[in-house]
Amino acid sequence: MKKILLLNTLIISLLFFSCKTEGKKEDKKPEAKEVLEKTKSTFVEQFADVRILKYDIPQWEKLSLKQQKLVYYLTQAGLCGRDIMYDQNYRYNLKIRRALEKIYTSFKGDKKTKDWKAFETYLKQIWFANGIHHHYANDKFKPEFSKEYFNTLLKETNTTLKGEAYDVIFNDKDIKKVNLDAKKGLIEGSAVNFYGTNVTTKDVDNFYAKLTDPNDKTPIELGLNSKLVKENGKVFEKVWKSGGMYGAAIDKIIYWLKKAKGVAENEKQAKAFDALIAYYKTGDLEKWNDYNILWATNTEGDIDYINGFIEVYNDPKGYRGSYESIVEIKDFEMSKKMAVVAESAQWFEDHSTIMDAHKKANVVGVSYKTVNVAGEAGDSSPSTPIGVNLPNNNWIRVVHGSKSVSLGNIIDSYNNAGGTSRLKEFAFSDEEVKYEEKYGALADKLHTALHEVVGHASGRINNGVGQPKETMKNYASTLEEARADLVGLYFLPDEKLVEMGISPDAKAIGRAAYDGYIRNGMMMQLVRLDLGKDIEEAHMRNRQLVAAWAYEKGKKDNVIEKVTKDNKTYFVIRDYKKLRVLFGQLLREIQRIKSEGDFEAGKALVETYGVKVDQKLHAEVLERNSKFKSAPYSGFVNPVLIVDKDSDGNITSVIVTQPDSFAAQMLDYANQYTTLPDEN
Repeated sequence: MKKILLLNTLIISLLFFSCKTEGKKEDKKPEAKEVLEKTKSTFVEQFADVRILKYDIPQWEKLSLKQQKLVYYLTQAGLCGRDIMYDQNYRYNLKIRRALEKIYTSFKGDKKTKDWKAFETYLKQIWFANGIHHHYANDKFKPEFSKEYFNTLLKETNTTLKGEAYDVIFNDKDIKKVNLDAKKGLIEGSAVNFYGTNVTTKDVDNFYAKLTDPNDKTPIELGLNSKLVKENGKVFEKVWKSGGMYGAAIDKIIYWLKKAKGVAENEKQAKAFDALIAYYKTGDLEKWNDYNILWATNTEGDIDYINGFIEVYNDPKGYRGSYESIVEIKDFEMSKKMAVVAESAQWFEDHSTIMDAHKKANVVGVSYKTVNVAGEAGDSSPSTPIGVNLPNNNWIRVVHGSKSVSLGNIIDSYNNAGGTSRLKEFAFSDEEVKYEEKYGALADKLHTALHEVVGHASGRINNGVGQPKETMKNYASTLEEARADLVGLYFLPDEKLVEMGISPDAKAIGRAAYDGYIRNGMMMQLVRLDLGKDIEEAHMRNRQLVAAWAYEKGKKDNVIEKVTKDNKTYFVIRDYKKLRVLFGQLLREIQRIKSEGDFEAGKALVETYGVKVDQKLHAEVLERNSKFKSAPYSGFVNPVLIVDKDSDGNITSVIVTQPDSFAAQMLDYANQYTTLPDEN
C-alpha cells in the first residue's frame, strides 16, 4: 500500500463457531436517537500503551438499500478472514488467544485483583495486535502476572494450554515478530509465521532467485499468498487458497464476495468480484494481477473495498502479504475537492526534483478519493492506516493506474479525541503551536494526499532492474515510505496548491507541516520505543531518516538548530526554504537508489539515519512525555451493522450501531468469525 499510519493526533499532528451467515431477523432495532447518542464521543477506553476509539459512518442514510447490503456483505467477507491475520503473525497466536478468551469468559473468581487486571490487559494487547507481539514495535508482550497465577486461571476455568504455546508466554523465545537486523538473520530472527521454523534466509534467497526474472515487464508478486516451508530438504510454498492453507476461512470469504457481486454497483465491479473469487479459489497470482487491473481501473460507484493478502511489511524479506480488509464509502464532498490532486499528477511528476531519467513520461490513472470507512479487519484493525494507495505491483500502477484514498472518518475520529498539551510540551515556541493549531490538520490531509496520489505513483525503475523488494530487500519499505513522504514535503509549500484551490496559504501550510515532521521524526515518535531499543518499524525509520538526514546536511547553514531551553531539547527550523531544498535533494537520491537498484546506498541511508536512537535524547523524551495520560497508540472498534429481515429472509434494512466495549466486540468476533483450527 502503501499505507500511511497515524500516530496519535498530537504526535503526528502535524492504530468455536463457524463464520456467520446472514443472521435471523432482529427482534428489536435501535431507534435513531439511541444510535446518535452512542456515537457522540470517539473515546472508548485505554489500556497499556493503547487507547481505543470509535468512528461513525457519515451519510449512511444517503445510501440505497442495495448499497447498504453491499457494504454489509463486504464487511462480513472481511471479518471471515480475521483468524488468518492471527495465524500469519505467529504460529501459536490462535491457540493462545482462544485459551485466554475461555479464561476471560469463564473465570468466576475475584476480578478486582492486580493479577486479574494484568491478565485482562495482556489479553486486550493480544486482541489489539492480532497476536502476542506488539503491533508496531514487534516485541513480544511481557505479561505482568506470574506463571503461578496463570496456572490457577487455567485450572479454575478447565482450560488447556500446553507445550510451546504455553511456554512462549513466559520465556525469551520468539521475542521479535519481524526482525530487520540482517546480522541476526532476517528469517531466523523473526517469529512471524510466513516461513517454516527450519527455513533459513539463504533458503528464501535461493528459492526466489530461481523464479525472479528482472526483464519480465509484467511480473507477479512472488510469494504474496503462501507460506514457504521445508520438508525433507525440499523448499516449497503452501498456497493460501480454497482447498489449500487457510482454505476454511477463504471459502467463507468467497461466500460473502458472491453475495456482494449480486448487489454490485456496476458491471466492472461485478467482474472484479469474479476475478477476486477466481484468485481465492486457485491461488494463481496471475489472476491476482487480473483482479488488480479490474479493481484499479474501476473508479465508478460509491462503494469500494480492499480485500486480500496485500501489505508485505510483516515479512522481513518483503514477499508475503498480510490479510486485510477495508470497506469504504465515498465522501462525496471531500473527494470532489481533492480530485484536483489526481488530475494534476503529471504536473507534480514533471516538477519533481528526481532525475528526468527516473520520471514517468505519463502518470496513468491515479484516482484519489476521501472515503469513510464502514468496516475493517485483519492487518487494518484495530490499528488502522489513514491513507491507502493500491495496487502494489509497480507495472500495474504504471500501465493501468492506481487508487489512492484518505480515510476521512478515521482522521476525524483521531482529531476529535485529541488535545494540545503534548504539542505544547515539544513545540519550541508559541508561534509554532499557533501554526500547528491553525494549519496542522489541513497540512496533514494535504500531505496524506500528496504522499498517496503523487508519492507512491511517482518515479520509475530502470529497465532490467528488479522490483524494489528484490533489490532493496529489507530496506525496501522504509525507502518507499521515505520517498512518498518527501514528495509530499517538497510540494506542500508550493504555490501550485493554492492555484489548485486546495491550500489557503502555501507558506503557512508548509511551515506547519515542516515543524510537525521534524518535531515528530526527531523526538515525538520516540515515545513509542522502550529506552535502549533501535527503531524497527518501517514508517518510524522513514521519518527519522528524513528528519535526521535533513538536520545533519543542514548544519552548515543552520537550517535546523538543536536548541536547549529550560533543560529541554528542541529542534527549531531556522530556514524553511533551504529545508525544502534539502528535502528535494534527498528525494532525488532515494529515487536514484530505487531506480538503479543501488542496495548499498539504500542500506547506508537507512542504517545511518533511520535505525539508531540518541539514548540521552530518548530518555529525555520519555521523561517529558510521562506526565501525559493519553496513550501513544490508537485503534478502533468497528461499527456494528445489524440487518433486519422480512418473513422471507430478505434484508429490509441495515442499521449502524456501536459496540458496548472493546472486549465485547473482540469476544463477539471470536464467537461469530472463528474459521480456522488452532494450528494451520
